[in-house]
Amino acid sequence: MNNLQESLRGKMPGSGIEVGKSICTICDPQTQCGLDLFLKDGRIIKVEGSREHPYNAGTLCAKGAALRQYVYSADRLRTPLKRTGPRGSGQFQPISWDEALTTIAAKLREIKEETGPEGVAFFAGYTKYFRPYLKRLAHAFGSPNYLTESSTCHTATAMAQTLVFGQPGGPDLKNTNCLLVWSANPFHTNPGNARAILRGRERGMKLIVVDPRQTPTTAQADIHLPVRPGTDGALALAMAGVIIGEGLYDRDFVANHSYGFEEYRDYVQGFTPETGEELTGVPAERIRAAARLYASVKPAAIMPSASPVVHHTNGVQNYRAVFALAGLTGNYDVTGGNFVRPPSFIYAPGLIPTREHQFTQCRPWSGMAPRIGADRFPVWTETAGGEAQAMHLPYQIRSGGPYPVRAVLGFGMNYRMWPDSQGVLDSLAKLDLFVDVDIFMTDTCRYADIVLPACSSVERAELRCYPVGYIVFTTPAIAPLYDSRSDVDIIYALADKLGLDDPLFQAGYEASVDWILDPARITVAELKKHPEGMFVPNPMKLPEKKYLQNGFKTPSGKMEFKSRILEKYEGEPGFEALPVYRPPKYSPGASPELAREYPFILNTGSRLPMFVHSRTFRLTWASSLRPNHPAADLNPDDAARLGIGQDDDIRISTPKDAIVVKANLTQMVQRGVVHMYHAHPEADVNLLFEGDYLDPLSGFPGFKSALCKVEKVGGGGLF
Repeated sequence: MNNLQESLRGKMPGSGIEVGKSICTICDPQTQCGLDLFLKDGRIIKVEGSREHPYNAGTLCAKGAALRQYVYSADRLRTPLKRTGPRGSGQFQPISWDEALTTIAAKLREIKEETGPEGVAFFAGYTKYFRPYLKRLAHAFGSPNYLTESSTCHTATAMAQTLVFGQPGGPDLKNTNCLLVWSANPFHTNPGNARAILRGRERGMKLIVVDPRQTPTTAQADIHLPVRPGTDGALALAMAGVIIGEGLYDRDFVANHSYGFEEYRDYVQGFTPETGEELTGVPAERIRAAARLYASVKPAAIMPSASPVVHHTNGVQNYRAVFALAGLTGNYDVTGGNFVRPPSFIYAPGLIPTREHQFTQCRPWSGMAPRIGADRFPVWTETAGGEAQAMHLPYQIRSGGPYPVRAVLGFGMNYRMWPDSQGVLDSLAKLDLFVDVDIFMTDTCRYADIVLPACSSVERAELRCYPVGYIVFTTPAIAPLYDSRSDVDIIYALADKLGLDDPLFQAGYEASVDWILDPARITVAELKKHPEGMFVPNPMKLPEKKYLQNGFKTPSGKMEFKSRILEKYEGEPGFEALPVYRPPKYSPGASPELAREYPFILNTGSRLPMFVHSRTFRLTWASSLRPNHPAADLNPDDAARLGIGQDDDIRISTPKDAIVVKANLTQMVQRGVVHMYHAHPEADVNLLFEGDYLDPLSGFPGFKSALCKVEKVGGGGLF
C-alpha cells in the first residue's frame, strides 16, 4: 500500500478497507472527476474525490458525492427484460443475455435483408465512453445512422466555430487576461472550469459574462450583460460595431487571414449599441464597455456553453456572430485566447495522436445511404462530424421517407430530450424493434421491446483523455452488480451475434483500444499499471497560430466572416452567409401577435448543480438540496402582477400544450421570462414545444426561446 492509500485508509475506522480508483461519469461533460472508493467486502462504503487527479484535485460536486446512492439505487436494472404487455405498460419478463442478444441480432439481420441496414438507427445518450464503439458497430453493420444526444447538446456550438474557423478553439483559461463567458455557468455545470475562473480572478483576469440570469458566474463578473433570450447574435454584432468603429480590431489578422470582412463590416454598422439595447435589453453603455474591454485586454478568450445559445431557432447564426469576435480581435489560436487543441478521444484533447476517426469511420459515407436528416439539415450533415440528426428521427419513422426506419438500438436514451416528447413516443411505437440499454428502469425503457442492464463507471473499464495530457484506462472497482454488463461488452457481444466481419470487434475491446492508441505508443497494459491515470509520455507541443503554416480548415482557407459553406444556400431564410441576426421564430420581434396572447419568453433546461437531466432525480442526497417537484422560476415583479405567491400552482401554456407546476420566485430571472428545469415526468416542459421548432442549420430545438403565458391555478393544485 502506498502512502496515499495509507492516508486514505486512515480516514476510515476498522479493518479490511481497500481504496479503489475510478472516475465519475454521472454528468460526463468531457472532464470526468477522479474517485477514491472506499471498499469493504466488495461494497462501496464511502466516496471521495482523488487528490492526485488533475481535473478535480480531490473535490466532488453534489452529483458525484451522491455516487454511492447512484450505484446502489433500487431502480437499477438487474437482468435483461423482454416486453410482455403493451408498450409503456411496464410489463416485462426476465430473459437470459443469450436470448436477448440472439433475438436482437436476428431482428436486425432481418431488417437489413428486407429493407437495408439504414433501417436500423444506433443511438448514444449517456454516458459517452462507449460512443466510438457504437459508431463502429453502426457502420460495420452498414447503417449511416449513428445518432447521439449531441443532436441537442454541444455539436451546434462546434458547428458555429467550424463555419467561422474550420475547427473549434477552446478558451485557454490558464493564460487569458480577459474571459468572455457567453451563457455558461460552470459553477453549476463544470466545477473545474469554475475553479480556473476563480484562480484567474485572483491574478487579475477581467471577466465579462453574458447570461439572461443572475448566477454564481455573473456574481464574479466585472461586466454582466443580461441579454434577452435568443438575442445573443444582436449583442455580438453590436459589440463588433464598437470594435470596428473605434479601430480596436486586429488589422493584420483581418487583412491577411479573413474572408468577407468588408461585407461583415458593412452589416454590423446597422447594430449600434443603442440598437443593441433595443434588441437585447442590455444597456448601450454596458455594450460599449464590454466591447472595449474584450478588444483591448490581450489575450482574451471566449468561453462558450454547450447548448444555451444554440437552443434557439437562430442559434448557430447567433454563435457565429459571437465567435467572429475572436477573429476580429486576433484572439484565435493564440496562448490565452481560443487555442486550438485537436481532440484525442471522445471530443477531449489529450495531447496525443490517436486513430479514433479511423476506428469509428470504418466504412465510407459513399458506401452507405444518406443519414437521417441529411435532406432537411444539409449544413449539419456537412459540419457535424459524422452523426445523423436525431431530432429528425421521429419524423422519418412516421413518414417512412426517404427510407423506412424500422429499429432503434438505444443506449441511455431519454425520449424527453426531444421537443414534442409525446410525439417521440408515438413514433417509437411504430418500430418493429426498440431496444434500450440503461442502468435504470427509465420511462424510456418502459416503451422498449427489450431492455438491457448496463453498469456504472465504477463497475467497468473505460478509456478517457484530459486536456492537460492525462490519460486513464479504468479498472472495475467493484464487480458489475446483478446481471448487468458494460455498454462496450454489450456492443462487442452484438457484433459477434450479428456475425460482423470486423477484425477489431473480433479482437476484442482492449485490442481495439490498443489499436486506437497506437500512434501515441501507449498500451492498455501500460495504463493498467496506473489505475488512477497517468500523464502521457511525450505530450504534443502545439504552437500558436497554426493557421500560418496550415491555413484554416474552411473552404476559403481563411477565417470566414462570411461562410463559403452557407453561400451555397444564399437566399434561404436562416442560411445567410453573413451571421445575420433574426429574432427567434416565436418571439416578440418575430411574432408580435402571438406575443400579445403569450407574453412570456419560455426558457428551459438551465442546469441546477445537483441534477443532470433526470438521472439524479432518484437520489435523495441530490434531490434534498432543492424540492424535487416541477417548478418554474418567475421574477417577483411578474408574480406580484399576476397574484402569484411562492409555491403557488401555475399553468404554463403555449399554443402546443400546457403543464401545471409550482412557482419559484427569484430575482435571478428577468422580468418577462420563465425558466424551468426539464425532464420532470410529472410535468414535462418539452411537451410545450412543437416537434419542428428547430434551427434550420443545426436542427437543434428552440428550448431557450418560445412564447408562453402564465396563470395562477385556483384550488389546491396538483401537489
